[in-house]
Amino acid sequence: MSSKRPKSKEAKKTKGKGHPDYIFPLVLTSATQEMFGCRADEDVTGENPYKLLKKEDIIKDMKTRASVSDFSPLKQLVLDYPEDELLLVFDRDFTYGQSFYLVLTVEAKENILKPSVEADEEQMKDEEEEEEEEMIVPKTPESHPWISLGSEKEIEEESVTESRPRLRYKISPLLRRCGAPVCFSDRSAEDGKEGFVECPSYQDKSFSIIEMEKDMAIQASSDTKHSSTQTLWKYPKNMWTQYEPREFSPEEKEHHLQSKNLKNFITSVLIRFEISLQQNYITDVFCDDWTALCEDDAALTGKTETQLKEYQTFMDLHFSKEKTISQVHWHPTISGVIAVAMTERLSLEERIDNSTKLLLNPSYILFWNFTDPINPQLQLECPDDVLCFQFCPSDPNIIAGGCMNGQVVLWDISAHVERLQDTRSNSKNISNKLVIFQDKNNVTPVVRYCAVSGIENGHKAPITDIQWLPETFELSKIGIPVENPSRISVQLVTCAPDCCVLFWDLRPPRVMSHSLTDVKQKSEEKPLENPHGVPNTFKHLNLTWKPFIRVSLPKIGSSGEYSPLKFSLRDNTVDCPSDKPLQNADREEGCGFAQLRVPSAKQQKPLENISTKLYVGTEDGELVYTDWKMEKDNDSGRLLSTKPIHRFLLHDTLVNTVSRSPFFKDIILMVCSFSFAIWKEGVTNGPILMSAFSKHMRTVGHWSLSRPAVFFIGKEDGSIEVWDLLQNTHEPSLNQNISSAGVTCIRTSSISSKQNLLAVSDRLGTLHILQIPWTLRRSSNSERQIVRKYFEKEEERLEYFEKRQIKHEKEKKEMEAEQQRKKTEPVMPLKQEEELEAEAQKEYEQFLALEKDILKNMGLLNETEDSLDM
Repeated sequence: MSSKRPKSKEAKKTKGKGHPDYIFPLVLTSATQEMFGCRADEDVTGENPYKLLKKEDIIKDMKTRASVSDFSPLKQLVLDYPEDELLLVFDRDFTYGQSFYLVLTVEAKENILKPSVEADEEQMKDEEEEEEEEMIVPKTPESHPWISLGSEKEIEEESVTESRPRLRYKISPLLRRCGAPVCFSDRSAEDGKEGFVECPSYQDKSFSIIEMEKDMAIQASSDTKHSSTQTLWKYPKNMWTQYEPREFSPEEKEHHLQSKNLKNFITSVLIRFEISLQQNYITDVFCDDWTALCEDDAALTGKTETQLKEYQTFMDLHFSKEKTISQVHWHPTISGVIAVAMTERLSLEERIDNSTKLLLNPSYILFWNFTDPINPQLQLECPDDVLCFQFCPSDPNIIAGGCMNGQVVLWDISAHVERLQDTRSNSKNISNKLVIFQDKNNVTPVVRYCAVSGIENGHKAPITDIQWLPETFELSKIGIPVENPSRISVQLVTCAPDCCVLFWDLRPPRVMSHSLTDVKQKSEEKPLENPHGVPNTFKHLNLTWKPFIRVSLPKIGSSGEYSPLKFSLRDNTVDCPSDKPLQNADREEGCGFAQLRVPSAKQQKPLENISTKLYVGTEDGELVYTDWKMEKDNDSGRLLSTKPIHRFLLHDTLVNTVSRSPFFKDIILMVCSFSFAIWKEGVTNGPILMSAFSKHMRTVGHWSLSRPAVFFIGKEDGSIEVWDLLQNTHEPSLNQNISSAGVTCIRTSSISSKQNLLAVSDRLGTLHILQIPWTLRRSSNSERQIVRKYFEKEEERLEYFEKRQIKHEKEKKEMEAEQQRKKTEPVMPLKQEEELEAEAQKEYEQFLALEKDILKNMGLLNETEDSLDM
């Protein structure tokens, strides 16, 4: 028996293409291997792979274990084998697909165990031929004269020839830009659409088409090279242009209109022109077919992801301990930076008991960056717990917040923008921060607030919502929208449960002119020291800031006032953020907002296209629709707030979200404790969509910024409901658990076209960053139209339901009036039986007389027959 397996040609040919007829591949279990003594890599190895099995043992095993036996598939082949021993070969390389194979013929058994001399000789010959092939020296091909076989005709047919002379274009810059000074500045590649966009290549399996046949034309030619250069033309050249259009005279116009050539031309192109118009009307020529073709690409492959994936988690062991997150906002311009407001997780009684401790431990707004998930990049110090805050839409370095004590706070972080933008240096210093925690350079900077409003002039309750007015307009003292000449957001709106909505202005108030002595005294005063480095941006507002409009909310039809918690303006900066927020230039200390002044009423130009209506959600679950314009009282002459226009009551608990859709300005999402509703501005019949009551409380709601039909709902049990109106309107399309504590805030952000992130905060002070799947961020071309039609259909349903309800009430009143009338009518005495019989006989005789008249008129009854009947 040889020690090595002979590699025959047959085995090489059959590798990967089946097995010969004289063998049978087998899979032997560990029990079978121990029973027959052929354990892999122990009894049989790659060097000694052969094992002779007795025929009697195999038959006995098939009888004992029946169909469970590994040899049952070849039972008849074993019984027909002529000798007493069969050869089992261990196939370590899986040449024939299994780990073992059984030899079924005697000849193959002998050939494997005793390879013939001829096989060795053939193998030697093959090796010699391979060595000769390797030793062949390549020769340089000799040139021969070209013989035409007709291929040049095919090459000429497939070659491209020029049918017209080439067009030449000359491009030159504008004269006013020639020699102009150029200013270069640093800019982040992530800012704006003109930044760096990575487009990595990938293999598209849908376009991997096997090419069966290909026609090619080859022409040998010498290498060519094209080169060009540009020279400066410094010699003057006369140029002209046409600045006045040349027109036909009236006589020429009349002559051309009456000419036969024009009529023949119009007649000849009329049919083609009509066909083109019909095609443009039927088919949208501006539709991108390639984009529409790949919209459902993921649905066809069947590998779409529908779950929210956790991208990153932020939690600070010191600042997040025993605290909750009240508000979350993404930075408008710096990608990957998010701010969270931390508040104490205490009840009102616990706050009163621990008031001294809370004064010593101030609250903070933390700025997190994706490059450092352990240490916050920036801390904003707050005078009290901040329940809401927002970035300024015109200058993201300005932040306004509402405190628990009713004060409005302003911060300026323009001095720390480079720290937030410098993500590379921060990512390199993460390890250093962990090792050297007490180093001054690695300590997170603390930014003190620039200004805070006076307690006596602000809210008397915690501020629950705050919004900036856009830079496109501002409000006058009576609430009329006027033009904003500075194009800077200088006004904001706040609300609190103290039954009022306040409007604030960041500019210094208009004061009377000062005397010369006052001016000299101010000039002689020494500037105050600023040890904490607080910016002087809003120095003129600190502790003297007060609102210029106070809108109260009196109840409709009763005494008292509504207690607002959330509000939504039609032209807001929260639900409909701008794509490119304005970035103001770097300001010096004492400049910027302090230099702006409130213009006089004569200089202000009123705007008519700005809506002054707003929706307000109250503590009692009401949705109030009111106007912030002030009206003069005829008796006292004071400016008073108007009464709310409408009031809707569908819920019995407080409202935690009033948010407008970023795609439809008249669609409002309202979330209460156990249900939510979608309202449409102008529809007073009721909500166009009302959800069923949930087992767990709903805490927050937020619209998707990429799909009009999707919005997110946070719940008390730490889960998130994803509602897709294109799939279901009675239940969420996705319900996923995010945290063990209740969800407090939800915000979305679009990092790129292929990545949308969802920020979710909970009551334990943890911020979860989730990645939105493709199905929830990719919007089809017609989704906005479909959702709009759905809202219109629901509006028609409400109108139809109201009409039916009015009709039913009217019918009910008529039935009640009829019943009342019947009760008041006098009761007539019952007639006797004889009178009833006489009346019936009289009616029957009248019927017979009428019947005879009809028969006579139709000619079916003669007078003789009539007399006989009589």
